[in-house]
Amino acid sequence: MTSNNIDAALSPLSRSRESRAPVSVCLACYNGERYIAEQLNSVLDQLLPYDEIIVSDDASTDQTAAVVHALKDNRIRFHQNECGLGIVRNFEQALAHARNDLIFLCDQDDIWLPGKVDRMVASLNNAVMVVSDCRVVDASLATLYPSFFARLGSRPGILRNLWRNTYLGCCIAFHRRLLKRALPIPTKVPMHDMWLGLTAQTLGQVIFLPEVLSLYRRHGAASSDGGRTSTSSRLQQLKWRWRLVSALVIRWGFGR
Repeated sequence: MTSNNIDAALSPLSRSRESRAPVSVCLACYNGERYIAEQLNSVLDQLLPYDEIIVSDDASTDQTAAVVHALKDNRIRFHQNECGLGIVRNFEQALAHARNDLIFLCDQDDIWLPGKVDRMVASLNNAVMVVSDCRVVDASLATLYPSFFARLGSRPGILRNLWRNTYLGCCIAFHRRLLKRALPIPTKVPMHDMWLGLTAQTLGQVIFLPEVLSLYRRHGAASSDGGRTSTSSRLQQLKWRWRLVSALVIRWGFGR
């Protein structure tokens, strides 16, 4: 087969993968030995040789580090904290290590479905941030909710997401320019994904992509349930929203 015939035989997706911009996947973990290899393999299968995964381990006390190192993949850059920073600061640290222009957030216990990276990279041509849908599953991957978007009514909008956050971190990808306004993450904001999503909306378009591109695993050790139900008091939630609004106004003003 001639080189022209080979090129013609390549699918459009194959050609786009060969020419797409490099991505950085930022994974924050803590005591993730049970699921992290499965998650990393589902990501690595979609990455090209010039992509990277930053794994920021928050001083795990289990075998997380050993499991990650056993994969022996030079696209993985492993960083281990000397002491626990908490989920927000650990993700912030992972983001600070990212080298590429296109950045994905990643949890330690989910599974990325084939085509997620390429589909979201294509959507980032028209947006600052893309949020994909996911299927909520239990520890054994049985479906709890077929669509996170349908479960929460996910869509963009600052006021809407201040009232009920639908920016799910493990489903987010964005351009690096967002970090210039978003970092450092203000103290006392409830979650990193909420802050990044709201900040992205002060910069440009945010697309909610109605395609299930990952399995969002909820289990006994997970930090939240599939419905993102808050257990905090209404007063605490109001305080968080006031802090978010104040921080957004300050960053927006200085970022212009």
